[in-house]
Amino acid sequence: MTAAQHRWLARGLAQPGGKLPLFDRNGRKVNAAMIRRCIDKGLAEPWFANPLKPDWLVCKLTPLGRASVRAAGTPPEAAPDDFYDR
Repeated sequence: MTAAQHRWLARGLAQPGGKLPLFDRNGRKVNAAMIRRCIDKGLAEPWFANPLKPDWLVCKLTPLGRASVRAAGTPPEAAPDDFYDR
């Protein structure tokens, strides 16, 4: 798990059902490629399809993702542009 993935996945720990954010706290969209890599690793899974925005990947933590984030500890500080779409 990369530092960016760890920070993104960690945000789901405090959300109902482990919902993962589509946007950061400043309104920037999370990089879709990073989301897909987390899905491919089994750390996140699609939650539901958004009929109004079918290109959005609405995801939640998997049990493996939750355990991995907890085992990795506190997320590292954010580095610019490693988490978001450009």
